[in-house]
Amino acid sequence: MSEWDYLTDLLVVGSGGGLAGALTAAASGLDTLVVEKEDLIGGSTAMSGGVIWLPNNPLMVEDGVTDSLEQGLEYFESVVGPPTRASSLERRHAYIERGSEMVQLLRQLGLRFLRCEGYSDYYAGVRGYSGGVARGRAIACDYFDARLLGPWQQKLRASFTGGIVVFTHESSRAQLVIRTPEGARVVARIIGRTVGGRLKGEMRLTNGAALIAPLLAQLVARGVPVWTGTKLVELVLENGVVVGAVLDRRGRAIRVRARGGVLISAGGFSRNGSMREKYSGEQPNSAQWSLTSPGDTGEAIEIAMSLGAAVDLMDEAWWIPTAVRPNGASVFVHGERCKPFSIIVDSGGNRYFNEAVSYMEAGQRMYQRDKTVSAIPSWFVMDSRYRHRYPLAFRRPGISPKKWKTRDFMTKASSLDELAVTCGIDPSGLRATVERFNRFALSGNDEDFHRGEGDHERWYGDDAHKPNACLGTIEKPPFYAVALYPGDVGTSGGLVCDEHSRVLDEAGSPIPGLYASGNATASVMGRTYPGAGASIGASAIFSYISARHIAEQLGSADAD
Repeated sequence: MSEWDYLTDLLVVGSGGGLAGALTAAASGLDTLVVEKEDLIGGSTAMSGGVIWLPNNPLMVEDGVTDSLEQGLEYFESVVGPPTRASSLERRHAYIERGSEMVQLLRQLGLRFLRCEGYSDYYAGVRGYSGGVARGRAIACDYFDARLLGPWQQKLRASFTGGIVVFTHESSRAQLVIRTPEGARVVARIIGRTVGGRLKGEMRLTNGAALIAPLLAQLVARGVPVWTGTKLVELVLENGVVVGAVLDRRGRAIRVRARGGVLISAGGFSRNGSMREKYSGEQPNSAQWSLTSPGDTGEAIEIAMSLGAAVDLMDEAWWIPTAVRPNGASVFVHGERCKPFSIIVDSGGNRYFNEAVSYMEAGQRMYQRDKTVSAIPSWFVMDSRYRHRYPLAFRRPGISPKKWKTRDFMTKASSLDELAVTCGIDPSGLRATVERFNRFALSGNDEDFHRGEGDHERWYGDDAHKPNACLGTIEKPPFYAVALYPGDVGTSGGLVCDEHSRVLDEAGSPIPGLYASGNATASVMGRTYPGAGASIGASAIFSYISARHIAEQLGSADAD
């Protein structure tokens, strides 16, 4: 193709974690163009908790939290398993070592990070796993005043917390607001931070929005063009090298020459029902339970596949147990599963996994169970003490709106038998399960699934409840049950990449000029979720790695 409408060094497709790569490229002196097919910027990252999971990160070092590259790799091996083509040893090394480089660069460019103290690795302290850190490896951006974006603030996708200035890692303590002094103090800080910002006329953002906003602000300040309403149509290949792309910008075809390469960081295909049905095997999910951005539809992956790009883990996702409100809106159920006075059962009334495990594993367990026993939906069963003490579905303790009380969302009953019959659960099975579980709760030892042993499980438990922060008897009526489905916060399979984030073909060779990161790729985390921020971490870090590699390649070409 001899005619081009636009020339740049790096074309970034997607405006989530890929913005870290765009800013890295711009700071390295590269001409950079960012395109986003939606009208809003940030994708699923802006909607998320905005946490980055990173072993031995600079903030841990500064705070004296013991960790190392070796311990991080040990944890990878223990949780993710032996290296695979998606999670090669080289990619694991790059994730940890280059990730720290990225954090240092972004801090130098003005981003303010904080360490999520206590937000434990998901398998720290869990029997059979090693290398985890109980104090946590998660970091997040401090709050950001959206006014600094000027007119661009109208282009930013909203955070799931609305106007409440709360950080993701505070949620576990905030859920104990009426249970512990620490919970009350955390909520007081959140209120003070929220009200203080409003009194100052600030528009304080936290979580995913607080990560995307300062990246966007830096790009705008540097004059980097960010085109919304612009989708990838075609990757242009010349002599086996990706040299650019054809874009559709609000109905107009634009040919972009990318001298250094194209970075696909456009997310996965959670919202693409046909792709999910094609790759999901026996999973009864066609995108109806996803919590991702509407634009998470996978076209960029398919376009790369048309060039011979290899893919892997296409049946996998970042699963999370999800309830569907009467209005059809999905809401995840995360920390709630760790609280006492509750269990999760299948249609036979049987527990079948540790309710407090990582959300990804919980979703996998639901699908696995459903192959032999009806477990979709499963049922989150609790007694009245649970409802009076802990929040549920982002509602304060004790508040269950009348409109919630439908069989498809929440059922309330005066006895376990009545609850079971209404939900379609085997009554005798549920009674037997609750009797057995209650014995475990009294002793503090879950003999079946070891709930409450892991550091992360206890982090989200109720430490005012003894002897086990995650176990409490289910015996005080009325009883409640919430229908749970294996929702997700993104697919985690896609393009296979090397440690430089170059997309590989089926033979394992790089496709020159083509890079990918985040949920567009087969995850370096394999089929697991080691800790909070594992998906966003991979998106930002491998975008950074891509930009650095392109800068180095262009530097070498200029030197020649």
